[in-house]
Amino acid sequence: MTTAPTHADLATWLVEAADAVSGIVTAQHSTPPSRSYLQPVLGPLAAGPDVVGELAFRLEDLLAEEYPATPAVLFTLASYASALGWLTESLAELTQVIDLLCTRAGLPATDTAVSAPGEVAGFDMTAYSVPDQQAIAALADEAGLPPGLYLHVLGGALVACAAFAEACTEITGGLFEDARELMDESVSAVPLGGEGPGSLPTLVRSLLSRMETAE
Repeated sequence: MTTAPTHADLATWLVEAADAVSGIVTAQHSTPPSRSYLQPVLGPLAAGPDVVGELAFRLEDLLAEEYPATPAVLFTLASYASALGWLTESLAELTQVIDLLCTRAGLPATDTAVSAPGEVAGFDMTAYSVPDQQAIAALADEAGLPPGLYLHVLGGALVACAAFAEACTEITGGLFEDARELMDESVSAVPLGGEGPGSLPTLVRSLLSRMETAE
């Protein structure tokens, strides 16, 4: 069996994971004018799968080492696995929203033809200033969408991006907090349902809290 890693080594793995997740939020991706309404989500959508793959590979690598099941190792694995699961779920939700937005914008999901998208009911262009009207009209024209639908889809992309960014921020914060606990050497055990410092990683407690809220 491989010698157990130090608390500093374990904390470093969590910090590296946190840095990787944090980078997804700020990732950029070139967006053609015809798809400018998807600009807020294309960066995270492009970077997310790579980070998920990297974290999954790293987790497999950690498990393959067959480290002794010390409290610190179990604590780290629980935090890391929770981060990976949460990120994977959030990325799947983002992808589903983008699929719906693309469908709303009239982009075909397959090679079959789709009807041209129509204007959003009740949209009033006069509610905007003249310069804003001109800017909206220009962007919508480049995208081949009615102005109201363009704003509707763009708004949906912004909301989806914000929700995904919030999840990444929580994941990142949890990983950093768990790394701090490891460096403080306050991790004593990882009992199921335990309470108090060192009982469960921050990310595990956060996920349990989310599950209870959902119920």
